[in-house]
Amino acid sequence: MSWILTLAITLFLGAPAWADGGHSHHAVPTLKNQVTTKVTVTDDTVTLTFGPIDLPSSHDGELAASMPKHIFQLPKDMYMVGYKSAVFTQDGKELPRNYLHHILMLNNDKPSVSCAGEPLFFSGAGLEMTEARFPEGYGVKLAKNDHLMSVVAFYHKAPPTKNVMASFTMYMAPANKPVKEMDVYQVGVNVVCYSKFGERGSDQTDEGIEIKPGVQVHTAPLKFNMDGCVKFAYPHGHDELLMIALENKTKQRTLLRTVPDVDLNGTFREFQPHQVYKDVKGFSVTTTDEYEMVMVHHHPLQKEELQHGMGNYLLYMTPGACPAPQTAMAP
Repeated sequence: MSWILTLAITLFLGAPAWADGGHSHHAVPTLKNQVTTKVTVTDDTVTLTFGPIDLPSSHDGELAASMPKHIFQLPKDMYMVGYKSAVFTQDGKELPRNYLHHILMLNNDKPSVSCAGEPLFFSGAGLEMTEARFPEGYGVKLAKNDHLMSVVAFYHKAPPTKNVMASFTMYMAPANKPVKEMDVYQVGVNVVCYSKFGERGSDQTDEGIEIKPGVQVHTAPLKFNMDGCVKFAYPHGHDELLMIALENKTKQRTLLRTVPDVDLNGTFREFQPHQVYKDVKGFSVTTTDEYEMVMVHHHPLQKEELQHGMGNYLLYMTPGACPAPQTAMAP
């Protein structure tokens, strides 16, 4: 998620996405007259339903067909405590994950901490379509007056399929339940901030970093813009990914190590639940320490097709350091 992310992580072309809804993947065509977005709000969920559309679209040579951006507001202040995504046909048949290129959810009224001058990317999914459930009692605030926006794309090269749809459901805390608010911080080996696209290496495109034959390790230095206590980490990756990790180089500690479930040929299946970090105790990140993002891929030697990889996390954290562990008093 491709979170950006896609994670993941997903990148934008031309004017920033919050201004015009643009998306970077080679000027992805927008199917303005073919698709719709519906928002359904209940006491404990907000669900966006996208489509139906027929794939592939008529835009030959493109990687994905992007839906029109959809901006909406909630009827009241709510706290998102998790989310899930799905891709299916209009008659309810589940489709393979790789039909979905990405779903991104942005808050145009709240600035990003990780990407200065950009709106907050607060949730989303790519190929992984991992379900997120935050630790009990924690959530991300979505205020009544916030202008929220969805950015969605389906893979253009999917097999011909009629009436393709997708959905993104945000789980919401009950109105009377106390929730501790979390910030959302985006990190990756590939450049994840629009304002820094000019700093990408020659081997990095909007689709990620070129993966050469054999085993390849990519790393990127990282400095945090805030002190925080990470409670949940949503991973994003592509096919042929072996591992992504976040490491504190100052303290020589591996903080996250996420390994996906893949087929024999490296095709991505999913991040198993035990590989998705979730801990109410959390771990601390600081503005003073030096960090590094790591991703490892294996590209089969006989495979001639180009492959691009990403290794991203959306980090859900409370401001400030994690509370010190409580110790029992001596009798």
